[in-house]
Amino acid sequence: MPLAPIEATLNDDDSVLISAVSEFARNELLARDRSWDKDESSVVEVLPQLGEMGLLSLLVPMDLGGLGCTYKIYAALLHEIARFSPSTCVTIGVHSMVGRILDKGAEEPMRSEWLGVWGEPASFSAFCLSEAGSGSDASSAKAEAHVVDGGVRISGEKMWVTNGMKAKWFLTMARMRGGDEDGMLCAYLIDGESNGIERAKITGKMGIRGSETAVVNFDETFVPTRNRLGKPGSGLTVFLAGLNGGRIGIAAQATGIAEACLEEMVSYARQREQFGQAIGAFQAIGNMIADSRVDLEASKALAWRAASEVDAGNTNRSASSMAKLFASEACNRIAYRAVQVHGGSGYVNECRVEQLYRDARITSIYEGTSEIQRLVIARELAKSA
Repeated sequence: MPLAPIEATLNDDDSVLISAVSEFARNELLARDRSWDKDESSVVEVLPQLGEMGLLSLLVPMDLGGLGCTYKIYAALLHEIARFSPSTCVTIGVHSMVGRILDKGAEEPMRSEWLGVWGEPASFSAFCLSEAGSGSDASSAKAEAHVVDGGVRISGEKMWVTNGMKAKWFLTMARMRGGDEDGMLCAYLIDGESNGIERAKITGKMGIRGSETAVVNFDETFVPTRNRLGKPGSGLTVFLAGLNGGRIGIAAQATGIAEACLEEMVSYARQREQFGQAIGAFQAIGNMIADSRVDLEASKALAWRAASEVDAGNTNRSASSMAKLFASEACNRIAYRAVQVHGGSGYVNECRVEQLYRDARITSIYEGTSEIQRLVIARELAKSA
């Protein structure tokens, strides 16, 4: 079932796009996703196909060659992709999030220069925020940007960088050192082909193994002033604004994984027989399926609402956090039930729900843990009280 609610009115172009992307993901990504999981290879092998489909420029304005999707349609597309390849979903989501940040925060002519080719694999991007000692507390970042003629030289190590091994661009936050701006956090778009960049692949991940995750080290890497986004000191604001939209993407990923789990669960419950009947006829199994459907529909509704807030021009951090919190936690509950319904068969990697169970786990961790989402929601409520 699609992410969009039944009562939503979609134009013909949007409906065709969602159907086409769903079929593409089913036919071209599902088998590859299973392979990527087994050998920890990378989604980047299909970047040319993703570019041809327009999936690397979903949020890029049409006047710059992108698809110009609304956030609702963007979330609906990520949902369909995640049903068949969660790794591809997060790969597209992070690249799109960086593009969205550039669209809203970069100045001309750099904005048009970057986004005009954003849909090409050669513009593949990564999001560099976390550090070894700076995870949920992003403001404690220690990567430094030393002021030099014409720009800065950045040094520091970034952890858990999605798309980090093959990215052309790194959106990176660093702390200014030198002059009146000393100590201020700034956002920079760093050319991945610059000198002084080392990348190391993180292996042995529990799930989404097809998604690249890297440690990226910058050693006196030069970045021209024109590649700074916003004013000095606005770096954290730039990144948090991006994460507000990015969390909707993770909510959509979670609903897609959950949808796949429910489909597998229902199919298996229909065909597996015990005590002379299909196990779906037993109340215990029926209850797990029913609870999963309710969890999934509630998750979709929250994700659609949060995306609608973005389309309406509202900065509703609480809506995005509620969508990510509920959808990711529900996704994990549904994945647990899917394995339980499959019994021993669901515990081995020949069964897809075993992989989906592992893929689901990250959704409540990255782009803000569930605990951070609860903190955001509580703080937003306190502000409005």
